[in-house]
Amino acid sequence: MASLRDIRSRIGSVENTKQVTGAMRMVAAAKLRRAQERIFAARPHTYRLREITHHLQEKTDTTAHPLFEEREEVRRVLVILVTADRGLAGAFNSNAIKLAERTIEERYAEQNRRGDLAVLAIGQKGRDHFQRRDYPLEGDFSGAFDDLSFETARKAANRAIDGFREERFDEVRLVYNEFKNTISQNRISEPLLPLPREPFLTPMMEEEGDFSTNGRAEEGTSGRTDYIFEPSAEGILETLVPHHVRMQVWRAMLESNAAEQGARMVAMENATNNAEDLLEDLRLEYNRARQDAITTEIIEITSGAQALEES
Repeated sequence: MASLRDIRSRIGSVENTKQVTGAMRMVAAAKLRRAQERIFAARPHTYRLREITHHLQEKTDTTAHPLFEEREEVRRVLVILVTADRGLAGAFNSNAIKLAERTIEERYAEQNRRGDLAVLAIGQKGRDHFQRRDYPLEGDFSGAFDDLSFETARKAANRAIDGFREERFDEVRLVYNEFKNTISQNRISEPLLPLPREPFLTPMMEEEGDFSTNGRAEEGTSGRTDYIFEPSAEGILETLVPHHVRMQVWRAMLESNAAEQGARMVAMENATNNAEDLLEDLRLEYNRARQDAITTEIIEITSGAQALEES
């Protein structure tokens, strides 16, 4: 059995850990509230922008804008992966990384084998993972969540847009965790470029967005809203489509940020509860050891007194 000093030392260490995890839980909860406000504010805009862009896409042909063009052969690929800059968030980072690896294995195995696949990692955890495995990295966006801003999303999206326009990439895919609620996230692997003819809907888009008919009229209705574009639909595309791509990357970053804080809050709450359970066990062990020590001392004193009397 461990000595009383050892047990006291372990109790002190666990109590310190409990204080740290409790503080981290409160910090994550505060950050989660702000992150939720940002993503709830951004979702309606990005959802509506997606709908308008898809409507324009239907009214034009695939040559109306370079980002609509589907390549006959997908030779070079870019995977944009959004993770956190830090750990201690349960399986949050590993889930996104595993989804990216599964996407590469299932969709782009041939391109990866030839070395024609690059990864643009937003967040340090994703960058470190693929850097250690010698994947070609497109830029360095680690530390993006220390000061989360649209400028980072714009720069990341522009790399994808420029690469697609210059035919350095034939397809771009976006992998991230979508915020569902405090305790769970949806893992998303979403086509980004070329813009898909059929709109890609995440679980939260289907739940919150007005996408139930995919732009088609429901029975008994007159159809969806029609738009008048001035000077022309094609003239608006050059500004609207790149903005749409940037906003989708920005939305993915906001979704990931909110999901990260929720995952960290849950992980730290579980760690705090585990520390409390461990403290109870250690205190019980300490009390037993103390009782054993007292009993041993009493026995020794009694035996010594008895030996003196007999002598």
